[in-house]
Amino acid sequence: MTSDDPRRGWSARTAWVGRFNSPLRSFLHTETGGARVVLVATVLALLWANLDVSSYESLWSTSFSVQLGDWRLSHDLRTWVNSGLMTFFFLVAGMELRREFDIGELRERRRLAVPVLAGLGGMLVPIVIYLAFNAGRTTAAGWGAVMATDTALALGAFAVFGPRFSDRLRGFLLTVSVIDDLVAIAVLAIAYPEHPSPPALIVAAAIFGVVLLVRAWGVRFGLVYALLGVAAWVAVSESGVDPVVVGLVMGLLIYAHAPGRSELQRASDQFRLFREQPTPQLARVARAGLASALSPNERLQILYHPWASYVIVPLFALANVGIVIDGELLARAVTSPVTLGVVAAYVVGKPAGIAATSWLVARLSRDRFRPPVGWLAVAGVGTVSGIGFTVALLIATHALSGTALEEAKLGILVSTIGASVVTWLVFRSAARLAPARRARAMLGVAEGIVDLMLPVDPERDHVRGPREAPVTVVEYGDFECPYCGQAEPVVRELLADFANVRYVWRHLPLTDVHPHAQLAAEAAEAAGEQSAFWEMHDLLLTHQDALSPADVLGYAEQIGLDLDLFREHMVKFKGANRIAEDIDSADLSDVTGTPTFFINGRRHHGAYDIAALSAAVKSAFDSAKLRPEYRRDPGRRGGDGPAS
Repeated sequence: MTSDDPRRGWSARTAWVGRFNSPLRSFLHTETGGARVVLVATVLALLWANLDVSSYESLWSTSFSVQLGDWRLSHDLRTWVNSGLMTFFFLVAGMELRREFDIGELRERRRLAVPVLAGLGGMLVPIVIYLAFNAGRTTAAGWGAVMATDTALALGAFAVFGPRFSDRLRGFLLTVSVIDDLVAIAVLAIAYPEHPSPPALIVAAAIFGVVLLVRAWGVRFGLVYALLGVAAWVAVSESGVDPVVVGLVMGLLIYAHAPGRSELQRASDQFRLFREQPTPQLARVARAGLASALSPNERLQILYHPWASYVIVPLFALANVGIVIDGELLARAVTSPVTLGVVAAYVVGKPAGIAATSWLVARLSRDRFRPPVGWLAVAGVGTVSGIGFTVALLIATHALSGTALEEAKLGILVSTIGASVVTWLVFRSAARLAPARRARAMLGVAEGIVDLMLPVDPERDHVRGPREAPVTVVEYGDFECPYCGQAEPVVRELLADFANVRYVWRHLPLTDVHPHAQLAAEAAEAAGEQSAFWEMHDLLLTHQDALSPADVLGYAEQIGLDLDLFREHMVKFKGANRIAEDIDSADLSDVTGTPTFFINGRRHHGAYDIAALSAAVKSAFDSAKLRPEYRRDPGRRGGDGPAS
């Protein structure tokens, strides 16, 4: 990839690296886009049912069967959507939770306590409220419908109403909502089975045992797991338990990891063989090598996540939301304990349960365990968690029937709108606070995860900018990497805009793809011995296509170095140890490609254009409860001015 404009947003990185372990941004992009499609499907379902309810019910009641010999599995289309296609939705949810657990926010296990307990509190309080409305009635069986949060719609609402500097806040919401889904599906399997069959459950348990054995043996063939998953789904379906639980369990078993250097080296070697000898066999090997560098979790999320968000969940909404809203239903709903219980549980119970539980955990642990965000943000997560839509409808269809089911569906729709409005009010009130108070209210005092394993040492590292600046940008770079060359003017502009930001360069020469990278790094270190590291740094990145020994010697002469000392340093490889230390620190921080940026110790994911890096720097200032100092008015970039 090349670009004539260095300010464009790049997602490519050297050779193969596209930040495969990006924890949240791509997920949020798909979820928020999918939320719009779900909204359209919901409106269509309501219009269809209210214009011609007979055709609506006729379609979704159509029977569809799968038969093999004497064995036959038959369901109507609505059930195939709810229990079949939705299995893939929960497969994605399980994989996302596993990814967060392996390489995301939850990789520090102590961070599990607050979101797990907050999620549980956010389920128990709504259940109590619903049961209070329906005590002594048969509709009390619908308590499971007020437990879960719709991750897609909640993140969509959050993208509209939430603050800009909210990655940590979105991570907290994502964890709480997935925990909700996990428990809700367990409740669906245990509390709402239809004619349970112990033999079928035993068969399903045995199949899951085989899955664990195959996984322990290191089998990586996806077809094996797909066949076992289908077998488990059929067994659970025959057992009377909703088989969507199979998707969640299979998702939790699919591990995630950042690509290691050995896998990337092997993929690079295989690609080089293909380039030297472009045969179909080597092309197949190269493709397999590139794919194997990614964890199964990442590969399958790329495959299934768009389908789940843009097809399966909207189809689920189309099949289940269609209720006839007439005067009779509205009259019943005003006094219906089901409708009132659902609305009160989601709009009041969810935020109360999440906020109260988070506060109790922090208080009882004496702040040893506290939310990763401020208390106003906790309230915002609670209110947006009141959007229960997808899983609420799924459980309601199992727990209730007839008029009670219609009243529950109406309550779910009303609570979705109500929770969205309350969320808007919470974040609107936050926007009215003074900047310092708003930052504290939204971000709290909890420290973020530090991804940079070797802290910056001003006495050792190459630092450009104030040595004691409150925000530090670290780049692992390669002087021959074209993307590092494209990022360089962006970094210079960033430093020109922010007076209290310091920039650190660390070496990561990718010698398997850039033959002159090590020599260039050693030349920069040789110049650094004569206090001219940054002059050499700038020249090397400006002339990336001319990095031979004669070229770097010419650059040394150009910036006025003592050439004898420079040659001695190069001949004796005096900078090699220092470069090796940087490479080791990159390995410790799971850096596998260039450029990789860290801002105040936190890995920067996504584009590295001026807008993206400036936003990340402002977020770091927000986290530090400080305001950036501007050298010049950045408003010339179309409104990207100082944070208010």
